[in-house]
Amino acid sequence: MSTSTSTTTPVRTERPTRPRARGRRAVRVLAGIGVLLAVTAASIAFALRVTPERAVHALGQTVSVGTTPPTWHLKGPGQAVLFGQTIPTQVDFYGPVRPQLTLTDISLNEQVAGLFSPGPHASVAETLGSALASGWRWYFGTEILFVALAAVVLLGAIAGWRRYHGKKTAVVIVGGVLFVEAVNLALIGVTAFTAPGILRDVRSLDALVGQTQMAPVAVQPGPPLAGVQAIVLGDSTAAGLGGAPLAHPTAFDSACQRSSMAFATVLARVNEWNVDNLACSGATIAEGVIGSQSEGGQTLPPQLSVAKRAPNARAVIVSVGANDLQWNTLIRLCAVADSCDNRAVTAYFQRRLAAFTRDYLGLLSQLGALPGSPTILINQYYVPFDPAQDCLAAIGLTADKVNSLLGDLQALNGVLANGAQTFGYQTVQPDFSGHELCTSSSYVQGPSDPAPLHPNARGQLVIALADERALLGAP
Repeated sequence: MSTSTSTTTPVRTERPTRPRARGRRAVRVLAGIGVLLAVTAASIAFALRVTPERAVHALGQTVSVGTTPPTWHLKGPGQAVLFGQTIPTQVDFYGPVRPQLTLTDISLNEQVAGLFSPGPHASVAETLGSALASGWRWYFGTEILFVALAAVVLLGAIAGWRRYHGKKTAVVIVGGVLFVEAVNLALIGVTAFTAPGILRDVRSLDALVGQTQMAPVAVQPGPPLAGVQAIVLGDSTAAGLGGAPLAHPTAFDSACQRSSMAFATVLARVNEWNVDNLACSGATIAEGVIGSQSEGGQTLPPQLSVAKRAPNARAVIVSVGANDLQWNTLIRLCAVADSCDNRAVTAYFQRRLAAFTRDYLGLLSQLGALPGSPTILINQYYVPFDPAQDCLAAIGLTADKVNSLLGDLQALNGVLANGAQTFGYQTVQPDFSGHELCTSSSYVQGPSDPAPLHPNARGQLVIALADERALLGAP
């Protein structure tokens, strides 16, 4: 009997190795692209953040040239930083990143005065535009270097983490840097190459920041005020609103409600000066100081035009801003609103502050043209409120609302101080600490007084003493 042995051959199943391998390769490629894009974004963001602004000097002024944060729009305004306030430029630029121009110093002279208004100052305008364009080119040249530096560091760290060696590391770093710079130039290069031409065409600072055109204020017709030794310009705070009338008021004194307790009167007594108080209740920069003003049935000439008739004035004191910001309206809005930092109230304040900043630039430039080169003092505003005092809660001004108003006042005082510093003028901050509204010895008129929130006689004396110390150079 024969026995047969049958052998069973196992059947091999082919594994789908190729599709899986392709999938893994695709994932690696996508991951690599994602990492490269992340490195690109991080490198550009780093460079835009750390690249120093380029300070350029033209005809007695200094402007720092930098860049705005990126946007998704391919065309739009840049930014002008004026006295601490960021204002959109009047000229548009191409690209997602645009110039930011910070005005830091102005030494006013006849040539620089031409920069504040378009006119027959071609060489001046060309010098300004060329300086800005040069600063912009330097900024982006430096930005390119910082992008490369950041990319090298990040790509080197990735290569080390992946344990690449030698040639592979070099390929990753060099190839990655080239890719990052290509993206950087593609995104930002449009601005880098077009902005210099746009900046070169900037004919004036007015054109840059959008300031309302202010023609030089002409001298008011009339005889010279040769005996005037000091002049006060400004609003109701300087006029002394709420005090007793002057002993022998003129029609303009009565219309402007200038009083005998105004700090101008105190300075006149202390120094035995002839002080001409031109301040007027309701005055703003545009309507009162630089332009004419209608008040109390009178049409008053620009305060600055009268000041130009005083060739021997040794000091000019300026108090402006509250009316430009419509401070009383802001307080009323705050009192009736649920919150003083809501969007509507905040937007209202920011619009007013931006407009004031531009007008203030024009005023500061024109103060430099006063005869005799007097000392210029810019008065900041006193602090009228103390959040710890609750006597205003009945009219809607709670402690939180008072804090919001004080923040707005601080912003205004910041513009006043920064503007004075930019032009080399002095700034004065009267100190009402411990004597705010509702305190036992307040320097501020209360809700039932003739001019609520304005300084009373003691407050006016404190302002006068602060100005006196500044004029004497005392701390």
